[in-house]
Amino acid sequence: MKKLSILLSGVFITLFSMASYAVPVVLDFEGVNGSYPSGFAFVNDFYNGGTSSDGTSGTDYGVSFSSNAQAICLNTPGVSCSNTSRGGQGNPNSDKGGLFFLSGSETFMNMEAGFDTGFSFFYTAYSQTGSISVFDGINGTGNLLASLDLALTPSTCDSEYGAQFCPFVAIGVAFNGLAKSVSFAGVSNQIVFDDITFGSVIPDPRDVPEPTSLALLGLGLIGFSYRRRKLSK
Repeated sequence: MKKLSILLSGVFITLFSMASYAVPVVLDFEGVNGSYPSGFAFVNDFYNGGTSSDGTSGTDYGVSFSSNAQAICLNTPGVSCSNTSRGGQGNPNSDKGGLFFLSGSETFMNMEAGFDTGFSFFYTAYSQTGSISVFDGINGTGNLLASLDLALTPSTCDSEYGAQFCPFVAIGVAFNGLAKSVSFAGVSNQIVFDDITFGSVIPDPRDVPEPTSLALLGLGLIGFSYRRRKLSK
């Protein structure tokens, strides 16, 4: 497996994996809310063979969430249902719902069957920072396999999206071991996540990177090419 990596300011880690899972699992939080546009719904067992608080169900990936985990309705042009939007970034079929929490300082996602290789997602947090931590036990127990500090993101979307939390930024991390839970932490109602991806250090391979993401990837490619030339001498 070949991997490219770049570390920016000791905070952002953007990794490109040429061979991770053949088909990474992506949670895009579309359909958690009973209809669009609608405000919020608790995720509950939407991805665990059950339903959300709105009675909707998604693919059963064996993934459950803490009781405070909610899906937020994301704005699209002409539709205003929150203060958050993807801003046209990436897959247009994944721009109406995201993960956030309105209470507490973190929410947990559990996958008892476990996942490996990498973990990635998009997020937006223009006024308060956050973090994620990956553990080999459920509900944040066991060994810490990886963590990321989440810096502030821009608030630069066009006015047609009607949102300050916009756009989303891609980030991911590789790790060794079998992970079973992830803590999403930060100030409640101040950070939103989307396209959570298991088994890949690039979130949702269906997405088309924003120019910033492409620039980061380009830097990684340049660094990788330079390292290969040095090793070949």
